[in-house]
Amino acid sequence: MAKKKERTTTEQTEMGATSGQASSAQTPESINPLEVQKPKRTRTKKSDAPLAEMGIMDTAAAPETVVTVENAQTATSTAKGRSKKAIDTSSESIKPAKPGRAKKIALVPAVENIPTGPEQPVYYNAGHITDFDIHLFREGRHYTLYEKLGSHVISHQGRQGTFFAVWAPNAAQVSVIGDFNGWNRESHQLQARPDHSGIWEGFIPGVAAGMLYKYHIKSSYHLYHVEKSDPFAFQRELPPHTASIVADINHNWQDESWLSQRSAQQAEPQPYSVYELHVGSWRRKPEEGNRSLTYRELAQELPAYLKEMGFTHVEFMPIMYHPFNGSWGYQITGYFAAASNFGTPEDLMYLIDVLHQHGIGVLLDWVPSHFPSDEHGLAYFDGTHLFEHADPRKGYHPDWNSYIFNYGRNEVRSFLISNALFWLDKYHIDGLRVDAVASMLYLDYSRKHDEWVPNEHGGRENLEAISFLKDFNEAVHTRFPDVRTIAEESTAWPGVTAKVADGGLGFDMKWMMGWMHDTLHYFSRESIYRRYHQGEITFSIIYAFAERFMLPLSHDEVVHGKGSLINKMPGDDWQKFANLRTLYTYMYAHPGAKLLFMGNELAQGREWNHDSSLDWHLLDQLPHAGMKELVKELNHVYKNEPSLYFHGFEGQGFEWIDFNDSHNSIISFMRNGQNGSEKMLVVCNFTPAVYDHYRIGVPLAGNWAQVFNSDDGRFGGSNYAANGTLHTVAEPMHGRDFSLEIKMPPLAVLYFKYLP
Repeated sequence: MAKKKERTTTEQTEMGATSGQASSAQTPESINPLEVQKPKRTRTKKSDAPLAEMGIMDTAAAPETVVTVENAQTATSTAKGRSKKAIDTSSESIKPAKPGRAKKIALVPAVENIPTGPEQPVYYNAGHITDFDIHLFREGRHYTLYEKLGSHVISHQGRQGTFFAVWAPNAAQVSVIGDFNGWNRESHQLQARPDHSGIWEGFIPGVAAGMLYKYHIKSSYHLYHVEKSDPFAFQRELPPHTASIVADINHNWQDESWLSQRSAQQAEPQPYSVYELHVGSWRRKPEEGNRSLTYRELAQELPAYLKEMGFTHVEFMPIMYHPFNGSWGYQITGYFAAASNFGTPEDLMYLIDVLHQHGIGVLLDWVPSHFPSDEHGLAYFDGTHLFEHADPRKGYHPDWNSYIFNYGRNEVRSFLISNALFWLDKYHIDGLRVDAVASMLYLDYSRKHDEWVPNEHGGRENLEAISFLKDFNEAVHTRFPDVRTIAEESTAWPGVTAKVADGGLGFDMKWMMGWMHDTLHYFSRESIYRRYHQGEITFSIIYAFAERFMLPLSHDEVVHGKGSLINKMPGDDWQKFANLRTLYTYMYAHPGAKLLFMGNELAQGREWNHDSSLDWHLLDQLPHAGMKELVKELNHVYKNEPSLYFHGFEGQGFEWIDFNDSHNSIISFMRNGQNGSEKMLVVCNFTPAVYDHYRIGVPLAGNWAQVFNSDDGRFGGSNYAANGTLHTVAEPMHGRDFSLEIKMPPLAVLYFKYLP
């Protein structure tokens, strides 16, 4: 999500110190943390104290207490409850649900005979949270908080019900409101633990899975009160509604074979060909109000498509609960809840299970870099800046009009790392792509010189975020050693994929943003001018092995006026398609893992639109169908030829043949596999010129078979040359003792495999 300017999900008010107003002379005290975001609640005054650091009131609980409120005012369900608070996001930033969608997805199971009012007592000290839990929580090392906080259906003293727990250290009162008590703000109050952890808890019998609820929080400060969704809820209502749902998430997994294979192969080099996908717009149902496919409908179509196309993994753009579709999932208000637009948590588990059974790995975009200011979400949670940093110079994101997590607060670190592990544990996710890492690493990211605060050493590095990322990667790799983490990091930060023990951040891969920008810039040039810019296409090899790179042609490159990939290509229609075929074939031969955004395989002419389906009808036309066939064939060649992936992150896997033929805009190189005889010769012609007698030096004598030609007629190419199998001659070339004479088609890339 590099520097995306998507709309925020929130009702925004002006910041107390916006990105253009902060002064280098200001101190945290003069900024006033309460003005980072002023919630729409009545408050009597402002405070200069950093409230997020204050402790809770001393509210010790009895060893076993049962509270029954005899005279609860159930009328508050109308005055203060669902009618006013269930939808707390403005109509300007939240789009209404699509017609027919709610009918397709049974999100809330029917619950008969729901008890209401004061008849249900609240039991405290149910024993669900232990002293050791609190110790780990305070240290920032409780990585399974999702088993403790939130809502959990349990049995207590022989009664079935739900245990509720929420972290709100600066609250004076916390109540559970929901359909089980008529959204009464007084009848079911939680109690603060006596250990000053800031956790409020209570067991309410009779509350079952499928019931709606929120927390009503009265702050200790300024008479502030608010209704909040549960940060740890496993399920949420269909947007724009924002209530949490009590959910006992379970699925009868059938992917044991996949998980066993994943574990057995963790130390072996593997091909990584990733299809980046936005769940809401891959396919739609125009005959049903243009609604998106549900998770279960995707399970019927997506796994077979990915297997046919030869992709090894699918990467879902964020599928956590987000109320505004236009954020593409990057403005999350429910970190533990699957997006309810497409089905239930179990429905998403079913989709992932089916993908695994088809041999497709599942990566998930994860967003620990920022979160929106929706009133029902994490922002200003208990009347203080609890999850976000109070100082806007550290806690406000100017690019995305959102909040930045306070990585220096241990409880926040526990929340975030628990969330990452939750998706790996409960949803069997195979890898996490961490969004906007660069924005986390630098205190001055996208800020003017007077809009940020240096670290304790006077530098621009965010030491707390760096420490958090290291802890995150160590936690993931300790508990799930066969899972991969991938950083979207757009700078030259050293050691992103180095081990934490060696001083690195600990990621397994990093998006190669420099390659993406240089390559697309080169390909956007008219071919006649490319001879003057040969360095743009060869420069990436200089640093290709400094990190373990993934080559991304991602969603960021086909939005916000950048144009589709096919329309970035110069020339007439034939040259546009030939250029795009050349780009993809060059990409699959370049060292590193691969990522292609959905629709790129169709050579879709328009920019991606999250509100509509991909242009599948284009496959009725040969150039587009040919492009899909080319990507399919590239994936199969890539997976079946170890020379293209075995040393994908190591210098020994690459060898230049010739990068000096700038006059003809031709480059050639060798990809080397596990042993000396696994070799693939790659020759790229970046102009429409053809060559019948182009000589290439090779290191080994013998036969070299052409295994791929991007100019093949099956792909929409000209079919100019079919080289077949060629035999070397003892004519030195390019510093090698042997050479081949090949026919070089226009705007094309050829692969030749050595046959021992």
